[in-house]
Amino acid sequence: MGQVVKISKLGNDIVQIKMEDRDSKNTFSTALVEGISNSFKEIKKDPDAKVVILTGYDNYFCCGGTKKELLAIYNKEITFAVLKFFVEPLMCDLPVISAMQGHGIGGGFVFGCYADFMILGKENIYTTNFMKYGFTPGMGGTYMVPQKLGSVIGNEMLYTAENYRGIELLERGIPQKVVPKSEVMAEAFKLARQLAEKPRISLITLKKQLTIEAKSKIDQIIGDELAMHDATFHRPEVAERIEKLFNG
Repeated sequence: MGQVVKISKLGNDIVQIKMEDRDSKNTFSTALVEGISNSFKEIKKDPDAKVVILTGYDNYFCCGGTKKELLAIYNKEITFAVLKFFVEPLMCDLPVISAMQGHGIGGGFVFGCYADFMILGKENIYTTNFMKYGFTPGMGGTYMVPQKLGSVIGNEMLYTAENYRGIELLERGIPQKVVPKSEVMAEAFKLARQLAEKPRISLITLKKQLTIEAKSKIDQIIGDELAMHDATFHRPEVAERIEKLFNG
């Protein structure tokens, strides 16, 4: 798993995955991506685990694609499909809580939306900023973001690519818990303990049922988004915006 993703047991039945790539500020570095994937593989082997808490460090939850990755997609060297790690919270047998104690930016916010529960911080910034770079959203964001935030605010976030503080999302009525940043982890632990009181087999069986629709749709959604990228990602304007925004 390397040093940038740390997995720890909080008692026998609650597992925490902490993303802490300080060099990249939790963007999708190779080390972060591999660490997340390996962490979920380890959890799958744990017969005692019942709940997973996914979190970041300091002011950062997860911050999406790196400049190098976005330019590689622009140059048709890779696609967002190589970042398939982002579906891990959905595919995990156990309920997953995104404790978004810091900023969730672009694909990093979408990644958090794959969890079964999201807890946001009032002071933090959350955004799906794909369109700011001039290309359409990816990573299943066109489905997951409206699903988790509601269609009105979710679609607005995808279209405008603007920044939203957690407090604004709370005031606009998103169906997710939003608390002061300093309380996000405590809320996550509280929820995790409530879930962990239930039998493991019942948690697994219920999650399987509740995620049938999303699991049945997500591959098609991602495929459709890749087709959208063929039309929107490979224009000179996109490369210019990537350079400007990362250097600004």
